Amino acid sequence: MKTSAPSSSIEDYVKVIYSFTEWQDKPITSSQLAQRLGVANSSVSEMVRKLKDQGLVDHKPYSAVTLTESGLRLALSMVRRHRLIETYLVQRLGYSWDEVHDEAEQLEHAVSDTFIERVAAKLGDPKRDPHGDPIPTADGKVLMPSAHLLAHLDQGHAGRITRISDDNPELLRYLAAQDIDLDAEVEVVGRRPFGGALMVRIGSFGGARDYDLADEIASALWVSSDIPHQGCVLGAP
Repeated sequence: MKTSAPSSSIEDYVKVIYSFTEWQDKPITSSQLAQRLGVANSSVSEMVRKLKDQGLVDHKPYSAVTLTESGLRLALSMVRRHRLIETYLVQRLGYSWDEVHDEAEQLEHAVSDTFIERVAAKLGDPKRDPHGDPIPTADGKVLMPSAHLLAHLDQGHAGRITRISDDNPELLRYLAAQDIDLDAEVEVVGRRPFGGALMVRIGSFGGARDYDLADEIASALWVSSDIPHQGCVLGAP
């Protein structure tokens, strides 16, 4: 008997569950799922029961929702689709990085596995999407860069911007206008007094610029670094 393909709703749910935990360890709750998917809590409860019945998630009442091994495989497949499509839209069709998320959300459910693998080959099997998120391999492997939120770094910490959250298109447009992009060198200069903005220097040599970044911006940027500095609050580079 042939097993039917999962619905687009199921694919969306497992993808959101995975993406929520990709850059941090705390699992997602039903209410957070509802918020991210823009649906009612009752709808999430019903779908989570369905996902559990299909062996895609583990969940107990009033607890977080976690993916099973089968759920993770499906999630990684969908994440690969989404991020390859985003990359293709930017590199080959001239989309800006703030435009691609919604387009990819629609296309990822419609195209075949063959199409996705041909896109990957055409792009040279890229390792990350336009926002720096890693693209899983066809066999479900993910190479996560070692990175920390810029908002968590202290004065003197330096590195390169390795990931920029795509949750807010307006923020992406602002960063583009300010010439803040992936792989830019960044150094934390300090923080304004009384809980003020994070002061950073972005760029290299004569092209470096100083910025005062609000917490919303500093919490959307991830920085990788192998340069230790004295008294680092992370305890390691």
